[in-house]
Amino acid sequence: MLTRLRLSLVALLLTVHASFAAEDRPAEARYQTRAASRDGIGKFYFGREIAQVMGHQGADWLERPEREEEERTDVLVELLQLQPGQAVADVGAGSGYFSWRMAKRVAPNGSVYAVEIQQEFLDLLMGNMRQRGVAGIVKPVLGTVQDPRLPASQVDLILLVDVYHEFDYPYEMTRGMIHALRPGGRLVFVEYRAEDPAVPIKPRHKMSVAQVKKEMAVHPALRFDQVIATLPRQHVIVFRKN
Repeated sequence: MLTRLRLSLVALLLTVHASFAAEDRPAEARYQTRAASRDGIGKFYFGREIAQVMGHQGADWLERPEREEEERTDVLVELLQLQPGQAVADVGAGSGYFSWRMAKRVAPNGSVYAVEIQQEFLDLLMGNMRQRGVAGIVKPVLGTVQDPRLPASQVDLILLVDVYHEFDYPYEMTRGMIHALRPGGRLVFVEYRAEDPAVPIKPRHKMSVAQVKKEMAVHPALRFDQVIATLPRQHVIVFRKN
């Protein structure tokens, strides 16, 4: 009887929490559902259709040899200005292409939280980290579509490379990432430029600076910092936690 009562109380608390969370969302940040396009999921946020998620089967594309030259990923890592001892996160880490590069910069006492929602990706990622000798620095995190499951107020920088546009719940995920950042911490979006039709990427997998700014504007804990336009195909859009 006591166990049933406890379970009922837990269920009630979860219902109340969900109700408060829904009320807390600004009206303009509601999701809409319409017919899905070929590369979208039929769910819209601020007029943008959310793109289909890349599965772990696409790991080879993430690790393609020409990626550094095409996207100048080496330049991106330099732009982050990572320092030894920092705690950083690679959200949507995939195969860990950026995770080990970040780990080299924050070593020996820093941490890289590699967040994925697919266990298959995390298994592949940690195999790559062991080969690179940074498995002790990179911490695998199995997140959910609504929660990155990062430690509260512990992270100096969160990097999202070509992944935010695939979030099923961008509002909830952004709120979770803000919660994880230290005051002054950076939230860094790297997205293929929707403003440039010459960028050879499907439209649903591109984002404009204006769209990213619009979606972040509903989070008062964030302030826009800068746009870095030195990469050949992507822009780097930086926000800071107030």
